[in-house]
Amino acid sequence: MKHLATIALLLTLPLLARTATYDILIRHGLVVDGTGNPGFHADVAVQGGRIAAIGKITGTARKEIEAAGLVVAPGFIDVHTHADDVAEFPAAENFLRMGVTTLVVGNCGGSALDVKQLFRGLEKQKVSVNVATLVGHNTVRERAMGGVFDRKPTPAELEEMKALVRQAMQDGAVGLSTGLIYRPGTFSDTDEVVELAKVIAPFDGIYTSHMRHEDWRIDSALDEVFQVARVAGVRAEVSHIKLTGEKSWGQAARILGRLEAARAEGLDITQDEYAYTASSTLLAQLIPDYAFDGGRKKFQTLCADPPEKARLAADIKQRLRNRGGTNFAYAVIAHYAHDPSLDGLNIVEAARKLHQADTLEAQVETILEIEQHGGGTGVFHGMNEEDMQRFMQHPNTMFASDSGSREFGKAMPHPRGYGNNARILGHYVRELKVLRLEDAIRKMTSLPAETFHLANRGQLQAGRAADITIFNPATVQSSSTYSDPHHYAEGIPFVLVNGVSVIQDSQHTGARPGQALRRTMLNNAP
Repeated sequence: MKHLATIALLLTLPLLARTATYDILIRHGLVVDGTGNPGFHADVAVQGGRIAAIGKITGTARKEIEAAGLVVAPGFIDVHTHADDVAEFPAAENFLRMGVTTLVVGNCGGSALDVKQLFRGLEKQKVSVNVATLVGHNTVRERAMGGVFDRKPTPAELEEMKALVRQAMQDGAVGLSTGLIYRPGTFSDTDEVVELAKVIAPFDGIYTSHMRHEDWRIDSALDEVFQVARVAGVRAEVSHIKLTGEKSWGQAARILGRLEAARAEGLDITQDEYAYTASSTLLAQLIPDYAFDGGRKKFQTLCADPPEKARLAADIKQRLRNRGGTNFAYAVIAHYAHDPSLDGLNIVEAARKLHQADTLEAQVETILEIEQHGGGTGVFHGMNEEDMQRFMQHPNTMFASDSGSREFGKAMPHPRGYGNNARILGHYVRELKVLRLEDAIRKMTSLPAETFHLANRGQLQAGRAADITIFNPATVQSSSTYSDPHHYAEGIPFVLVNGVSVIQDSQHTGARPGQALRRTMLNNAP
């Protein structure tokens, strides 16, 4: 009889679990769990910041969310952001309103130097999203090498750089990032990057790279990524994969073939992408790097020397010709603090306003003048939609915004910072059917969680962190455009971070339950 009683008790345990009282119950939604498997209708229970149960749940909760007609998905993970200032914008509303619950910062070679201090500051300040970080090559190179960078580091400088990377990994960074089109990283060679990547290998960190070239020279840039991964023995991520400039269009299938060949060789290579055919970065990228070796003072000196300025102008024109262009209309000023009236104008329009001429000479003069007055950021139209969609469909492509924190209403930033995830779900899943819903969600959730080793994130599964995004598949969309960017995503009424509602009925609740996500140790790294 005693054994029968025990068996009876065991049989009732699942029922007892399903009739418990929870913090939050999400009822009747289509659960798309992040694995890529087909969605299924079920309830999701949340207790103590974690997913407690998924299925037909008969219990009660302090709060219920009716999700009939809605998709219940893991919170989206944005592995390529520039929201390193998230402590200054702790609501992170532009990300949360498009369903993003976890940010990876420290991309393109720029990061906090003291990772321990970064995480302590986030935990003290409290933010609304989870945050992980990479350690940036440009940041450690600048610290170690002083103000002149067009050279190899001395042995002592290289050792200091390695020590800075090692400390960052010990303090919880998930890997090393490079931005090899940005100073001072642009002056580094592959051997230097390999030596730093070797430091992250014992930690099983990931190497992410904004490559040296994303245009007709992309093959040499990919070769470098593969060499770093091969020699250092690390996993590697191609940041915001793209083909810029008309001379490079139509090669997406071939480039994906190269990535697949590298994986067949045994290299663990993945890539991320945003859902737009324009990029965004500093307007200074229109100017050759040599003009800045020695800092802004060197640049001002060149511009004050007529022969040197003429040589610089000629090099800017040649770079334009190399990409297949005839003018700078593709480059739009996003934010120019010295003269905000130029925000939203392309370089041709700005030249016309500043110099009453739109000749190529006037355009180059405008570019140099902007940089002489502190520089600015730009949006650069230069990619092909067909290439972008082909990259998007590849199973190893994650979706990432490449965006920073947005100050609502300020300047003319790239719309990806408000709409990237919503645009994928609305435009490319619902309207164009480029992707299955389940595949798109996998690329936003479990794939980035697994790639960046973000433990307990990226899937709806009992026991995992309750980061949950709930959206309407019939209405989700981005309303942010290049000409009118300041609009939050639509059709995402509920977002939970660590079991706490941060978006409720499409409004930010003010809650700040985000966590600092330190690297998960998978081995006995030093």
